[in-house]
This record gives sequence, structure tokens and C-alpha cells, in this order.
Amino acid sequence: MEKYKYYFRKPRSEITKDILTLLLISGGIAIAATSPYFGIAIWKNLKNRNKYPKRRVSSKFCELRKRGFIILEKDAHDIKLALTPKGEKIAGYMQINKMKIQRPKKWDSLWRVLTFDISNLKTTQRNAIRKLLKEIGFQCLQKSVWVHAFDCKAEIEIINDFFGLKENEMRLIVAKDIGDSRELKRKFRLS
Repeated sequence: MEKYKYYFRKPRSEITKDILTLLLISGGIAIAATSPYFGIAIWKNLKNRNKYPKRRVSSKFCELRKRGFIILEKDAHDIKLALTPKGEKIAGYMQINKMKIQRPKKWDSLWRVLTFDISNLKTTQRNAIRKLLKEIGFQCLQKSVWVHAFDCKAEIEIINDFFGLKENEMRLIVAKDIGDSRELKRKFRLS
């Protein structure tokens, strides 16, 4: 799994989300400079292109450019449209909805035990981490002790990076035996 950051803050409008997603996926698009409708040309490649009026799409591209989320680079007869680092940061939050821990064909009989100890000053972070862990399939053993049956090291690194946690605040332990695990095996559908 490629390492990248996840962000929770969402753009206010769906059109902004769709445009940023398109640019994030494409990594930048080259468009003929002779066309004044560069935003509309890009939009034709998106599956939801009939969702918004062309004028609104064009004005949203201009707004995103003014806010510093996208950049136009002119090169001879081409214009390259790409996300700026600021735009990548805003668009990156959308990846959190897609984060999943892959289920292998055969379970390696190891448990991934995640412990975290986050101070009371970071209550919002702690609650967000708990919610995220539930969404990606972790099971709670205790308040700050979670377990998963499959390899999730890359996902935990992403969570650590996003929340800016230190090694002593969140640890992933790989264990062979965690005691009575019948209920966990049932929840993870393991034999």
C-alpha cells in the first residue's frame, strides 16, 4: 500500500470535491492552450460531468486557481493543470473513505494489537482515531487497545502521520496469542 496522508476536512461543495478528486487521480492534465474552456475539457473526462452546468464548472476552476489549489503551467502550445501541494492536502482527505485493510487468502494466525495513549488535551484526536479504527475493521478489546487479524502496518503508519503521533503514543504489536480469541475469530470470520 502506498503511503499517503488522509484528511478529514471536506470541501464545502460537491463540485469542488469532484474537481479535486479528478486532479488527484490524474496527477495533472495537459490541455490545448488554444481552448479557453480548459475546465470544461477536463470535466468531459469525469463520469459525473452532467451533474453540473458547464458555466459552474468553469467558474469553480477559476476559484480553485485563485485560492491556490490548482496551478496552470504554460508550455508552448499546452497548458498543464495540476494540484498544488495545498490542493493535494485538501484533496487527500478523500482517500480516508477508501482506506481498507486487505484480507489475505490465508490468515497468518497473528494478531495485530494496537495500543494508544493520547493525553486528555487531544480528546478530539483520540475520538477521531477510535472512529477511524472502527471504520477500517479493528475490534476494541479495551478503551485504547484494539485488535485486527490482518496486516495493517501501512494503514497504522498513515494514521500516525496524519495525527502527528509519536511512537510512544501509538504502538502496533504483532502477537501469536492474545488469550481467548474465539469471539474475535468469529468477528473476523476466521476458522
